[in-house]
Amino acid sequence: MSAGHPVRVIVVDDHAVMRAGVVALLAADPGIAIVGEAEHGRAALALIERLDPDVALVDLRMPVLDGVATTAQVVARHPRTRVLILTTYDTDADIERGVEAGAIGYLLKDTTHEQLADAIRAAARGETVLAPRVAEKLIARMRRPAHPALTPRELDVLTAVADGLTNAEIGARLVIAEATVKTHLLRLFAKLDVNDRTHAVVVAMERGLLRRG
Repeated sequence: MSAGHPVRVIVVDDHAVMRAGVVALLAADPGIAIVGEAEHGRAALALIERLDPDVALVDLRMPVLDGVATTAQVVARHPRTRVLILTTYDTDADIERGVEAGAIGYLLKDTTHEQLADAIRAAARGETVLAPRVAEKLIARMRRPAHPALTPRELDVLTAVADGLTNAEIGARLVIAEATVKTHLLRLFAKLDVNDRTHAVVVAMERGLLRRG
């Protein structure tokens, strides 16, 4: 983007009404020029190849090629074009996927005209732009422990699982009810992000929570 020239933008959204609304919102801004529109990621990539825009304003959930896959391909093939995600979704998983794919910014569709225009200009300059709610979620996520710690009792249960004991045998060993064993298992499955006993043991060993052999 040359100094004094408008930021060249394409709008990518599978909802025609939403695209039209964004275009109308930005049309009056002399510092921004909408040079193209696309209804999915594949069409967006063809537009970027042809138009070389400064910023691609991309929806997250679209048919054919979604916002995350589109972002990743733009970053790999057209690094000069900055991807700014504009979506209604603000869950931790959606935010993380978008940012990890290489989006320079993540905005929500309740963003005002002024905020959107400022974000587009900032993205064109290479500055990271995050909606306040998105920034709060990312900061909170970074502050969380990467792997929630298992309690001593959960480690006891997991050790017994690694020893090949059934729930009833674990209850007998630890002098707790079988229902309590099941509760501990569910909690440690959630903490280890697994769905069964075998994977729980494998992940725990990989993280050094259980002694091998």
